[in-house]
Amino acid sequence: MITETVDVAIVGGGIIGICAAFKLQEAGRTTLLIDRKGLAEETSRGNAGAFAFSDVIPMANSGVLQKLPKWLSDPLGPLTIRPEYLAQITPWMMRFWRAGWPDRVAASIRAQSALMRVARSEAESLITNAGLEHLIRRDGVLELYESESELRGTAKDDAAKAAEGIEFRHVRGAELAELQPGLSPKIVAGTFIPKWETVQDPYDYALAVAEAATARGASFRKAEVTQLRPQDDGVIIELSDGTAIRAKQVVVAGGAWSKRLTSPLGDDIPLETERGYNTTLPGYSFDLKRQLFFGGHGFVVTPLASGIRVGGAVELGGLKLPPNFKRADAMLTKAARFMPGLATTGGKQWMGFRPSLPDSLPAIGFSRRSRNIVYAFGHGHLGLTQSAGTGKLVANLLTGAAQPIDMSPFSPQRF
Repeated sequence: MITETVDVAIVGGGIIGICAAFKLQEAGRTTLLIDRKGLAEETSRGNAGAFAFSDVIPMANSGVLQKLPKWLSDPLGPLTIRPEYLAQITPWMMRFWRAGWPDRVAASIRAQSALMRVARSEAESLITNAGLEHLIRRDGVLELYESESELRGTAKDDAAKAAEGIEFRHVRGAELAELQPGLSPKIVAGTFIPKWETVQDPYDYALAVAEAATARGASFRKAEVTQLRPQDDGVIIELSDGTAIRAKQVVVAGGAWSKRLTSPLGDDIPLETERGYNTTLPGYSFDLKRQLFFGGHGFVVTPLASGIRVGGAVELGGLKLPPNFKRADAMLTKAARFMPGLATTGGKQWMGFRPSLPDSLPAIGFSRRSRNIVYAFGHGHLGLTQSAGTGKLVANLLTGAAQPIDMSPFSPQRF
């Protein structure tokens, strides 16, 4: 039974879907956000809160591939695969390995850099138009190293960033200590990226964007979508309660849960899940000046309005296995080693599902079955960063407006 007819339905109430709603409302369309849990209740609630516009290096690169055997041997390390998930993840890992070849990495950097330019511009526009400047921190980020050889190991990535005009500088000694007092002597150098931004809290930011979209005419319905049925004049959206919604157009922005809707439409997209863990400590736990990135260990420490968040790393284990919070404990122990004054008690643990594709590029484009259905998912750990840009690209697809970049690298059919 069809209970409602809408203009554009967006399946997924995370930051990608929310920003798509905002940008579509700006473009003159009327949107309905649909989510089974609520707005920003999954990955968008507990992430590290970074606008990482300079993060253009794909996860599959020569540095990571060289470290992979060592990392995989440590069940609590920066990247691990749950043993019971190994058989299922193997085809994805083969694609990941191929994505790390030099030709693929170079193409990925070009595409990611183009998307990041759109993402930065559209985020600035959204923040200004929605009046959210008070939720943004412009402190930059410090990438930290335990040795000069570890710093030298970033030379290839540094060259790629420099070629894209990304501003950074290497710091040591007094300048490093000034940027972040209280670090262990184990940290001998850092890379400071001054234009890196974070939000006061990712959940608060997502809800603020949703409120701005609602003020422009968007609406929300809590429901679980079970199937999309393309029609000549639109799409029937079937819900778990037996009812249905008719929409002129649909955006699939369900993050890690998108595949169950796209596979029946003929798009076999290799979407996997980077399970990320964190612990949010009370704000008084450390005098944190800005976000810190411990790349050799795969975690970040972020100052938020809600406290200090220690988290990151990658666990490939799908959507169904129970969480392993020993990973969050391990990151907290490492953080205390590098930040000796860090108080590690009183924290709250969390796990989220990052929707990940092997080449680190999202899927943004039309469904194979219908041009009334657009996909927007697979952003990995860059969902918040690329949310406004993705929203704009989605709005352009659905309104027929010209795109500011080549969309072919993001085609859902590229696999």
